[in-house]
Amino acid sequence: MEADVIGRTIAMLALLAGMGAQPAIAQGASDAPAGNYALDLAHGRLLFRVNHLGFSRYTALFTRFDAALVFDPAAPESMSVTATVDTASLETHYPDASFDFNAILTGPDFLDAAAFPQITFASTAVKQTGPQTADVTGDLTLRGVTKPVTLNVTFNGGYAGHPLDAGARIGFSAEGSLLRSDFGLTAGIPAPGTTMGVGDRVEVMIEAEFLNPDAPKVLE
Repeated sequence: MEADVIGRTIAMLALLAGMGAQPAIAQGASDAPAGNYALDLAHGRLLFRVNHLGFSRYTALFTRFDAALVFDPAAPESMSVTATVDTASLETHYPDASFDFNAILTGPDFLDAAAFPQITFASTAVKQTGPQTADVTGDLTLRGVTKPVTLNVTFNGGYAGHPLDAGARIGFSAEGSLLRSDFGLTAGIPAPGTTMGVGDRVEVMIEAEFLNPDAPKVLE
């Protein structure tokens, strides 16, 4: 396990530094093959932010989530993705250890992780909007309510393999938003015409790398 982590770290550093004869990967460039890809959580982040009193956008994240991607660079609009999020894995990094803000937000007044332990997303359509961008629409199920949500996705590139990395690797960035009131999360929403509270609109930001372990390993 330790060797695998070290190998992947070296591979990433090699790509950044252009080690040896390995060329840098241009944004969006890829020779990664079509196939089934799984999330590499070590290189994945799922953050969200909401307006707080009109003064800032409060930002938090989920630390445990998974995703599966059917990837086909020759037919982007045929691709699909499913994802699950462990609701209880919400992390606010609240600085006062005597107050468990994570427990408040995952409790019954908000996400209610005990009753709804997972948040899920299943794509229903992919619409290509540019050479490396697409709108991915899917069904988001949150707190037992399912609504359509669209993510604006950018393909950052990938490779078919690397001597220090097992299998093909691809990467994406995505952004989207939703109204939490659509999912029954109404606590703290400001009264109309004010900002005294926590906003209804939730912005979602995702960074994700996916691996296809079945792709032939590149030896040199």
